[in-house]
This record gives sequence, C-alpha cells and structure tokens, in this order.
Amino acid sequence: MMSIYQQWESAILVFAAVLGALVTGTVLRILLARVAARLHPVRHVWAHGLLSGASLPVQTLIWVLGIALAAEMLVQRGTVLSKDSLLAHGLAPTRTVLVILVAMWFLLRAVNQIQSNLLGRAQARGRELDPTAADAIGKLTKASIVITAILMVMQALGFSIAGLLAFGGMGGIAVGFAAQSLVANLLGGLTIFASRPFKVGEYIIIPGTDLMGGVEHIGWRATRLIGFDCKPFYVPNAMFNTQPVINHTRMTSRRIMEDIHLRYADIDAVPAILEAGRALLNTHPGIKHDFFAFNFSSCGGYSLKLSLYAFTVSTDYNDYMNVQEDVLLKLADIIRRQGARMTGPVSSVEMPQLQVPPSGAAPADVPAGLLTPQPLPPGLPPIA
Repeated sequence: MMSIYQQWESAILVFAAVLGALVTGTVLRILLARVAARLHPVRHVWAHGLLSGASLPVQTLIWVLGIALAAEMLVQRGTVLSKDSLLAHGLAPTRTVLVILVAMWFLLRAVNQIQSNLLGRAQARGRELDPTAADAIGKLTKASIVITAILMVMQALGFSIAGLLAFGGMGGIAVGFAAQSLVANLLGGLTIFASRPFKVGEYIIIPGTDLMGGVEHIGWRATRLIGFDCKPFYVPNAMFNTQPVINHTRMTSRRIMEDIHLRYADIDAVPAILEAGRALLNTHPGIKHDFFAFNFSSCGGYSLKLSLYAFTVSTDYNDYMNVQEDVLLKLADIIRRQGARMTGPVSSVEMPQLQVPPSGAAPADVPAGLLTPQPLPPGLPPIA
C-alpha cells in the first residue's frame, strides 16, 4: 500500500510541476507581450527590445525548468527513473544546455528588435543612421553570442575549452588553406563593415569589369547588387580587397564635357562667342561657378573646336540632363546670333571660275577644234 501511495504522490507532484510550468510560462509570455505592446519602440528602444525578445524565450525557459523539476522528482523518489541510470546522469547537463540555448535565443531576438528600434528612432528624428554600420554591429554581436553559447554548451557537456582552443589553433591553419576563398570573402566583408566604402542603397561601379549596380545587401560571403535591368547578382567580398570601387552615389556634382565645332569662315566671330558663352556659364543657376572652362581649343582638320567643361550643381541624373540640354541650346543660339554656324566633318572643294564668253564665241582657254562638230566614223548611223 505504501508503494502505491508513493507512486500516486509522485504522479501528482509531477503533474503539478508540469501544469504549473505550463500555466506560469503562458501567463508570463502574455504579460510580457502586453507590457511590450504598451511601450513605444521609438521612445523606449531598449525596454521594448528586451521585453519583446523575452516573451517567447521566458515561456520556453519556464517549461524547461518545470519539466526538469518533474524529472528530478522522479529521480529522487526512484519511482520511474533510477539514480544510477543514464537518463538520471544526463538530466543536469541537458537542463544546462537547454537553458543556455534559450538564453541565446532571447539575446538574438533582443538584438534584432533593438536594431530595428534604433533605425526607427533615427528616421523619426530625421537623422541618418547608416544601415550598413548598424547591420555590421548587429551581425558581430550575434556572432559573439552564438560563439559564446557554443563554448558554454561544450563546457557543460564536459569538453575542455582550453584543449579545444589549442586544437582549433592547429586546425585553423589547415582549414585556412582548404578554404582560402571563404576566408578571403569573410575578411572582405569585415573590411566593408569597417571602412564602409559603400553602404546599402548606394550605387557602385567596379572599373575594368561590367559590374555596376545598387547595393541591396552586404553579407559575410558576398554582396548583392541590383543592375539596371533589375536583375540581382552577387559579388564575392574578396573582390573589394583587390579591385577599386567607384561610389557613384557619393559624387558631389556631374560633369559636362562637350566639343563644339565651327566653320573656318567664322574665325572672326569666335571671341564674341566665347565671351557670351562664359557669361552664360557664370550666371546659369544649374552650373557650379567656382570652376568652368569655355575656350577655343584647336584648329581641327575640318573645323574650329570650342571646348566646354563645367560641373552641374545637382547630382540627380534628370537634373543633369536638363541643365546640359539648356546650356547647349543657349550656346547654339549665341553662335547663331553671332552669324556663325556649327559644322561637322565635311570638306569643301574650291574650283576656279571660268570666264563666260560672248554668245557664239569660244572661250579663250578652250581649243577651237573642240567646239567644231566632228564627222562620225564610217558605218555608224546618223544621229536623229
């Protein structure tokens, strides 16, 4: 009778522990979720991030502890599990590993939420927060959390961390030779995060290649770009350690560089055209006035060449095209008003003027016999 009573008592205690853990975990999850929902993610960045990240992990942690407590009760009473059994010996390490994993899960969720809150607060306050730097800090933080959790799990399972680190130092050399490209890409990603030659949303060009596009994502191994044709492509990060990169988005102005060709007959109008063109550039609102050039540069094989070199105020492509169009049309109007004409690669042939003789008389430089009708050869029919 005593044995049956102990079995029922153990069953009741185990049931109470499991039920209590389920109810307590669910209540805590709902409570934390409601408190987090009342906190504004912009005004309460850290509190909202921690509470939002803790709701599900706290529920899971309570369940794990409740189930572990119930299992310990069974071991202590010896009703189902014996103290010398393998499951009894593995109970404590298993509980420790699960607690570490739940803590890692909570920290990863909190980091993601806090990162999102920081970006939202920067946008709400009108400040620019570099998404590339934020993503880099978030990835490094999460990598540190994962590595620390793995080391703690291995220590909880009885592995020697000192021996593991020593083995990793020797094995790292072999792994480095076997995965040179992977290591190079990882180092390239770290270089991008540290020096920030470009960030997400910017447009880059890699000279000497056909690679150009907008940066969509910077990963540990590759960077995803989107081209003009809206097709994504992936560039290994190692390329950015060896290739120059042009950051098209960070330009301060756009350049106008054009050659205007005039006829040789309009050489006298060139000074007036240059003076009026420089006055136009000096007063145009779309042209930078700190530096520009409009000069008679050379006498070409078929025309006089005027060189235009200037920079626009705006870097927007549509604004640049509109300013360039307006400047070229106004220069063409100046040339027309000065009585000159633009020309292309054409050639003119000068022929001597013949003296027109009186009616019926032969020109002085034409032999008379050429104008006298000659008889037809024999055998040919007469011309009607």
